[in-house]
Amino acid sequence: MHISRRHFAFSLTAFGLAACTSTAPIASRNTGGLAADLRPVANPGYDAWVARFRARAGGYGISDATLASGFRNAGFLPGVIERDRNQTEFTRTLEDYLSIAVSDERVAKGRAAYARHGTTLSALEARYGVDAHIITAIWGLESFYGERRGDVPVISALSTLAYDGRRGAFFESQLVAALKILQNGDITAERMTGSWAGAMGHTQFIPTSYLAYAVDYTGDGRRDIWSEDPSDALASTAAYLSRSGWQRGVRWGAEAGAGATGNVIQPQPGGPRFAVTGNFRAIKRYNNSDAYAIGVGHLADRIGGAGPLRGTFPPDVYGMSKADRIALQRGLTAWGFDTGGTDGVIGPKTREAISAYQASRGLAVTGEPSLTLLRAL
Repeated sequence: MHISRRHFAFSLTAFGLAACTSTAPIASRNTGGLAADLRPVANPGYDAWVARFRARAGGYGISDATLASGFRNAGFLPGVIERDRNQTEFTRTLEDYLSIAVSDERVAKGRAAYARHGTTLSALEARYGVDAHIITAIWGLESFYGERRGDVPVISALSTLAYDGRRGAFFESQLVAALKILQNGDITAERMTGSWAGAMGHTQFIPTSYLAYAVDYTGDGRRDIWSEDPSDALASTAAYLSRSGWQRGVRWGAEAGAGATGNVIQPQPGGPRFAVTGNFRAIKRYNNSDAYAIGVGHLADRIGGAGPLRGTFPPDVYGMSKADRIALQRGLTAWGFDTGGTDGVIGPKTREAISAYQASRGLAVTGEPSLTLLRAL
């Protein structure tokens, strides 16, 4: 049965950016670089659950040797539970999402990555029929071209989530799949790291998707999506899309009015419209979100040399355009209030900067942007 990655990674991954919320590079099982709450702590309830799981694991085909190696350094990670229970459900506009997903930095890095791995990407396109720019764009959204693959021990993360029980059956199935990956010899327990929710490698495969789609492209006998060499991960993504219905030689879609044909959608009222094809739906099998699929498609086009969208977005709920929001961030930064960047996206850092500015001027502290505040700056 196909399990959508949408059902796995929840809120931030619905925007394709979950792996990009941490700047930490991939690491080994050495937890020295992890946040304190992502290091194992004593938990008798977890230990009892693991003992019960190990007793029934043979029924899943997991050997005692695999269990011993998989759980040798595993433990309960309180930070995983904290992150799972406190995922903020929020709605970004498509304009905000694309500002992040198709930022100038991500486009530039994507072009460099495409040039660096062009031989492999071209060979994958020839073999699987999937546009090499699309493969590159998914890599860019999922792990910032391999820079942010996650360093949380996967067996610890998945066993913690399975023990917690909120989606116990699902996470136990992922834990079983992860142990089968170890048993197959594709990776060692020490190197099997990923996101706090267990998504792994350059393109953030969940364990069941890995078992179904991962490819040993390099021919070394291991499907190593964790390696510094991204070849196996990129091939696995191409295989995933190919088996999800990707049609060779067909575009994902395009901004409506650009000569594209297909079903027309308008994800943000008043914003650009897009004509999308069946390949758009194939991308959504990777992550069931219109915003994600448009982000992948548009980033792929930009990596290939296309320019920004021609259509415009309406003012936000504060009556501000993206240019206004960028000007606001620049103004705050000039006054010494750090917004964390000037991308036109009003996130926590910008709101903190607004609050600090308001407090410094004796104004009511709301943290809310406004045209009045922009004029004052």
